[in-house]
Amino acid sequence: MIDVVVAESVTEPGEVSGKVLVAGSHGGVIAAYLGAKAGAHALILNDAGVGLDGAGVAGLAWLDKVAMSAAAVDYRSARIGNGADMLRRGIISHANRSASRAGVVPGQSCAEAAARLRAAVPRRIRLPAMDEGRYRLYPGPPEVWALDSVGKVTREDRGRILLIGSHGALHGGRRDSALAVAARAAVFNDAGVGMDRIGISRLPVLESRGIPAATVDCMSARIGDGRSMWDTGVLSHTNAAARAEGARAGESVRGFVARLLRRKSG
Repeated sequence: MIDVVVAESVTEPGEVSGKVLVAGSHGGVIAAYLGAKAGAHALILNDAGVGLDGAGVAGLAWLDKVAMSAAAVDYRSARIGNGADMLRRGIISHANRSASRAGVVPGQSCAEAAARLRAAVPRRIRLPAMDEGRYRLYPGPPEVWALDSVGKVTREDRGRILLIGSHGALHGGRRDSALAVAARAAVFNDAGVGMDRIGISRLPVLESRGIPAATVDCMSARIGDGRSMWDTGVLSHTNAAARAEGARAGESVRGFVARLLRRKSG
């Protein structure tokens, strides 16, 4: 019997090879890729409010191209960043063709969908390569970087302004998951904010560390795409440290970053 396992994120899935993985990550392409790369038999992710260009579920169609079954739960039904909560109370909002053939349909409980995915046909096509997901936008100081995932953060990002395509939720509610480095500032995607306002829960934790932090409206930038945040992102929520730097809801990400850079040069 194929097991069903849960994880807070596909960036740290644990041992999932050959198992149905219910992960708290958004359903974008980079999360789908990481879940497939880890060897999961099938995936259930969070639709993250679906968002701009349907990016919150774009990974499902991407996985159809490699013949892998995947579905997403409604962001209003369970907390993003928490696979256990998704399995317990999540409701399916989207399923790809491969998952549909296994009997997964919108409106189903996540638990029922996961059980049905045990019988899904295993992935048959090799995964295509994916780029690094790290892009320097400004040479600094401080440097400005767009990262497609919080899993792309490195020790060298200390002191940088980081535009991170991941959702703004703490993984499993853990404060230590807010951000691995002391960035100059950080911006995430609000993933529709979602159940229990979990999609912005990194912000107060980063405030306690003195790090200006904000989220972009999921309808203004593609989740899982750091460069989209730079191109079109509009702030939806800010912490007090960001507001002290002049950040406000409705401001463009470019405007916020420009102000931070002027303060440095001044």
